[in-house]
Amino acid sequence: MNQSQPQQPQQPQQQPGWGGPQQPYGQPPFQPQPQPPKKRGIGKILGIGCLGIIGLFVLIGIIGAALGAGGDSKSGKATGSGDAKAAAPKQEQPADDKGKGDDEKADKAKSDPKPEKKVVTFKVWGTAPGGALGPLDITYGSDSDNRKGAWKNGSFTATLPLNDDAMYYSLTAQLQGSGDINCSVTVDGHTKKGHAAGGYNICDAQLSSGLLGGWN
Repeated sequence: MNQSQPQQPQQPQQQPGWGGPQQPYGQPPFQPQPQPPKKRGIGKILGIGCLGIIGLFVLIGIIGAALGAGGDSKSGKATGSGDAKAAAPKQEQPADDKGKGDDEKADKAKSDPKPEKKVVTFKVWGTAPGGALGPLDITYGSDSDNRKGAWKNGSFTATLPLNDDAMYYSLTAQLQGSGDINCSVTVDGHTKKGHAAGGYNICDAQLSSGLLGGWN
């Protein structure tokens, strides 16, 4: 007697052309999961950052060394020049130069002399035989200063300092019986002359100060 065998559940049939089992009816089809993005290696990032920092320090060091070298060269040059100036002895002026300087001063003094004081000049010349009172009676000076002159060896000359306040300068020479004489007064380049001959005649010369200056 054949005993009936229990029926096995039917397996789903695979459809030809499909690579795997069919999903059960009513379930959603299988969807592949997206692959996660590749992460950059942390070591690589750290390595690049370290290289950048090291390069920055190297650059700063090079700039600092260049600036330091320039400062040292400048300071050394300045110090050297200062030491050279301090060490260099002062040069004394040669004796010839000193003598030359004295000569130049003397030449300058000669070329620029101090202005001489102006004077008034009185003169008498000619022939004047002596009489009872002598050969000539001479009087000279200004309106505020009168003086007597002496005839010697056929002439007479005298000078007085020029006084700008004087009103006039004059000269008189009187013969004593005979003779022939000339006389003059000179003030600041201006000259006035006179003449007398025979007897007791008088030679007279006078210069007066003008209202606008000068002598006439």
